[in-house]
Amino acid sequence: MAGRINDDDVKAVRDAVPIDAVVSEYLQLRNAGGGNLKGLCPFHDEKSPSFQVSPGKGLFHCFGCQEGGDTIAFVMKIDHLTFSETVERLAAKAGITLRYEEGGYNPSHQRGERIRLVEAHKIAGDFYREQLNGPEAEIGRKFLASRGFDQDAAAHFGVGYSPAGWDHLTRYLRGKGFSDKELISSGLSQDGRRGPIDRFRGRLMWPISDTSGDVVGFGARKLRDDDNGPKYLNTPETSIYKKSQVLYGIDLAKKDIAKSSRAVVVEGYTDVMACHLAGITTAIATCGTAFGGDHIKILRRLLMDNGSARVIFTFDGDAAGQKAALRAFEDDQKFAAETYIAIAPDNMDPCDLRLAKGDDAVRDLVEPRTPLFEFALRQIVGRYDLETPAGRAAALDEAAPVVAKIKTSSVQREVAVQLAGFVGILDQEYVVHRVNQLAQWARGRGGDRRGPGPAPSRTGAQHQQVQAPAASGPALNLRSPAHRTERELLKLALQKPALVSPAFDAYGVDEFTAPPYAAVRQCIAEAGGAELGVAETREYLVQVLDATPDDTVRKLVTELAVEVFHGKSIDEAYAGEHLVKVRLRAVDRRIDDVQGSLARLGSNVAPDHLAAAQNEVWVLQQYAQSLRSHGAAAL
Repeated sequence: MAGRINDDDVKAVRDAVPIDAVVSEYLQLRNAGGGNLKGLCPFHDEKSPSFQVSPGKGLFHCFGCQEGGDTIAFVMKIDHLTFSETVERLAAKAGITLRYEEGGYNPSHQRGERIRLVEAHKIAGDFYREQLNGPEAEIGRKFLASRGFDQDAAAHFGVGYSPAGWDHLTRYLRGKGFSDKELISSGLSQDGRRGPIDRFRGRLMWPISDTSGDVVGFGARKLRDDDNGPKYLNTPETSIYKKSQVLYGIDLAKKDIAKSSRAVVVEGYTDVMACHLAGITTAIATCGTAFGGDHIKILRRLLMDNGSARVIFTFDGDAAGQKAALRAFEDDQKFAAETYIAIAPDNMDPCDLRLAKGDDAVRDLVEPRTPLFEFALRQIVGRYDLETPAGRAAALDEAAPVVAKIKTSSVQREVAVQLAGFVGILDQEYVVHRVNQLAQWARGRGGDRRGPGPAPSRTGAQHQQVQAPAASGPALNLRSPAHRTERELLKLALQKPALVSPAFDAYGVDEFTAPPYAAVRQCIAEAGGAELGVAETREYLVQVLDATPDDTVRKLVTELAVEVFHGKSIDEAYAGEHLVKVRLRAVDRRIDDVQGSLARLGSNVAPDHLAAAQNEVWVLQQYAQSLRSHGAAAL
């Protein structure tokens, strides 16, 4: 196995790769004030952003689920990598060559599994693109031309060609040092009678990337009549490719999705290409599976669930397209964004529409949008004979629960009125009342977010998320003035050590009354004290995090390191005020302890012990008076 990565190289990677740049590959970040950024947490579902990133400190923390750490911790968790794999991946992005404590430079065959599989896909993508220029791939080039894509378009989307032989790619990757086991695990090869053979043969190849831009799989379209396989063949499920968690084109579209708060969901690779080339650069597609909950999570992190966010689905107008639209509507309530559907004239997909009517027609396709719930209601109502009372009643029975799921009560009422018109019921208030009853019934049964009725209030949900993790560690009482002051002082020590150093380093662990805060104080001491952070705050925070005994304390450190201060002016006066308050309370507690001990002993106290205790109380009282009179100058 590879040796331990050199500590200086790990530090170089941390410093070279800004945490906000890395996090921005997975979610949209906005200004949170105080130099921090915020976004929707990628580690748990939430309606409003509680995930904060501090670029200056190189840390992130979610105040909802309590996840936190540095750039390396973020990538480890979101991409399920080991520490070494993460450092290797970030080092590759930064152009840093890593050194290993045992055996010098790291041979490529010793690198982490995910890194190896991603590298294999990158090399395979380059191989396929090169093959597209060869004589055998003429059939592929003709197909692309017939769909309106020239050589530049193919290059932009990385389209390639897999040779028709049995093992061209397999032999090529072997020559690059990949083992047969790695080729099978990657999904690029499959078992044959005499060993691994290419999975994709004689097909056009579309690389499928994850949100960070790493190629993790391929989509392959057949070109020849003698190919007995399916029209489209995708990479099988692997450790790096989960079809329910990838969106084709997301690497190209993510910045524009975040910028415009709009995403367009189409059905195929060529549809994505057509949309992008027509100027709709927010287009994406699923990869061989229906649009589902994991896809929604990806989009929500980019859209930030703001009030103007829009998701437009483009489906064929045929029965299959209508079915896909209804499946999408089942997950509609997982979006905070508004969802719409766009169906092209003559049931053409975006690629066909571009060929037939040009780029303007594709752009126009996603403008006259129909709300997805309206489309779903019309599809439901259309199945019944509305000329009869029984038909209208049955249509209402099926459609009313759908309306009851709409998030906003005012919109819910408006749609209920629309439903009355769709069904042909003149008494609109009857339909509104029916929908309202269903919504109230759902809330009474617990209000599942996906069921009828609105979700619990955002304030309540956030409160539960913030408070729940505290049960796993020592209790904190933020209503306690002492705890609030101790928390603020620790924030100063972690975020602005120059304001409290060197006085803070003389404070004992026992001066912090909340056990979690005492644990953080101990970690700061073990890291070398706040004075260490004056010169280089980021490395100081890394040292503090390394000193934490468990995940509970580690999460609290990251939380305190990014949490905003309560004061308006964070200066020496503010720092001095909190240094004095914590010290003064510690002095008062010691006076009470000594006086309480003397009271318990009563007349049994020895004269020399009594004199020493009385002298200690006197000294402490003088010190307390000085702190009250002169503030931080008396420390």
